[in-house]
Amino acid sequence: MTAALDFTPAPGAAPLHRMVLAQAGAEVRAVLRNGEQLLLTLIIPVLVLVGFSAAPLLELPGRRVDFVAPGVLALAVMSTAFTGQAIGTGFERRYGVLKRLGATPLSRAGLLLAKTLAVIVVEALQVVVLGAVALAMGWRPHGGLLWAGALILAGTAAFSGLALLMAGTLRAEATLAAANLVYLVLLGIGGVVIPVTAFPDGLRAVTDLLPITALTGGLRSVLGGESGPPAAALLILLAWAALSLGLASRTFRWE
Repeated sequence: MTAALDFTPAPGAAPLHRMVLAQAGAEVRAVLRNGEQLLLTLIIPVLVLVGFSAAPLLELPGRRVDFVAPGVLALAVMSTAFTGQAIGTGFERRYGVLKRLGATPLSRAGLLLAKTLAVIVVEALQVVVLGAVALAMGWRPHGGLLWAGALILAGTAAFSGLALLMAGTLRAEATLAAANLVYLVLLGIGGVVIPVTAFPDGLRAVTDLLPITALTGGLRSVLGGESGPPAAALLILLAWAALSLGLASRTFRWE
């Protein structure tokens, strides 16, 4: 005897992990389809890597690509976790996207988790592309991959906190201007392509405490074969992460 089929509607939200994965997928596709975001996350870092590694624009210690490649990886993390996320979140807040998403079964914590997952996915793509270009140019990293991963995750947390702090308190246009300005300033003074030893001592006292400097220096040390964990760099990044995420959680406005 065939059992009767039950066609009774069973409304309800999908499991949290499915909602988070679906939203994260949408976030990643939005980044990859946006020309400005693609320019920021991939094209500019590749151009910086190729330009400063191939052309003798600056006097750099050691082989040029060995110095530039870790700095460009740090730049890629900053471009995605900070600049891109701040601008994108700022305009989502302005146009009411965050307010509408907050009314869906996906909780606000789930939305932040999805955004974080999307940032990590984009960063993984950046590492693959930039690593392949650097290897083709002769870069040979010497171990330290686990510590490099820890630095990238800590840097992602620090820059994400700064992005949410900016996007949740400023108007979208102000966030756009401020995020791009900070990106350019940190590119210049954060040790990405210019050694921090070239700066005056007074400026170095400030730059050494910046998250981009800690991430850049930490990646250079672990990928350059230096022994021991990058304790100082990790502590600076974790301190920035705790401070920025703590402030963002208190000040972020969803509409």
